[in-house]
Amino acid sequence: MSDHLFRLMERHQKLDDALRRLQGRRWPDPLEIARLKKLKLAIKDRLARFAARSRPSRA
Repeated sequence: MSDHLFRLMERHQKLDDALRRLQGRRWPDPLEIARLKKLKLAIKDRLARFAARSRPSRA
């Protein structure tokens, strides 16, 4: 596994943890929740592109 892929996966997990903590609060900030979800989705998209590039093509 490449270092870049590992860092992306680690960042995705940290955002997920932060999102869970924020949503568990009594008065969660909806703008912060939206910001974290957007970042998490962007990283997920980058991971998907990385996975698509590393798959061997079927010709």
